[in-house]
Amino acid sequence: MQPPTSDVDARGTLAELGGRVRAWRARRGMTRRQLAADSGLSERFLADVESGKGNVSINSLEAAARALNISILELLQDAPRPALSRLQNLLARLDDQQLDQAHALLAATFGLADEKGRERRIALIGLRGAGKSTLGAQLAAQRQVPFVELDREIEREAGTSMNEILLLHGQAGYRRYERRALLRIADEHPDGVVMTTGGSIVSERETFDLLQSRFYCVWLKASPEEHMSRVVAQGDLRPFEGDRTGAQTAMAEAMDDIRRILSSREALYARADAVVDTASRTIKQSLRDLERAVPRTRSTNRQAATEEPRSV
Repeated sequence: MQPPTSDVDARGTLAELGGRVRAWRARRGMTRRQLAADSGLSERFLADVESGKGNVSINSLEAAARALNISILELLQDAPRPALSRLQNLLARLDDQQLDQAHALLAATFGLADEKGRERRIALIGLRGAGKSTLGAQLAAQRQVPFVELDREIEREAGTSMNEILLLHGQAGYRRYERRALLRIADEHPDGVVMTTGGSIVSERETFDLLQSRFYCVWLKASPEEHMSRVVAQGDLRPFEGDRTGAQTAMAEAMDDIRRILSSREALYARADAVVDTASRTIKQSLRDLERAVPRTRSTNRQAATEEPRSV
């Protein structure tokens, strides 16, 4: 019988941490005895830590880091390269918008971004009720590429349902499967795909960076009221079941939640390559806006060439 995934992950984390302590000690030219004396930790305990067997607490990590003359964050990060350290010091002075610009410049300058492949893979982001599934399926048909839903691909990656993933592996496990699914979808669809994502993906910086590096992201935007009405129209009445007074209270609380979520994520959603506002727009109008917002493909270019000019 194989050990649970969480136990395997924990052992791997301890082994990696032990390797970092050992590497920093070597970099400082300290023996284990010296580190023990300077940190107040026992030499035997440090030996267990470095071998990946120690049950390490935050306090013991802080003591070891102080003795090594580094911060606990430096201890937990990968071993620094001098040039990378200089770059990190420079980037630390930038705000989030400037960091996004720096990321784009570095990727373009050093050929780290697959721009052509990325522009063929469209990812729709935004809260539920923005029209991601409806518009995504229609855009995929128009571009003649597959349509996928990231949530279903995460379940496929894990071999179980979303609820089971969260129950068995928690948020950390869910995010691991999410990143694996993103990489697989990008690899499986070099010629194009339209994908919908969960509304919270922008809250995970590492995952959102991965998404933006492989997909052309479009934020489907709507007002809180329209998000709510569309969710209800889809038949999800669970938050509003009960007596009339209870339903009204639940509706008001749900609206407050939507407004709060949108407010907290607005700056993150705005990092998308394009924004399509679906508020007060029909599906047909929103699809036309979406088609204009995404890079054209060979198939859409051929289609446009055969269309009669539209009167304005």
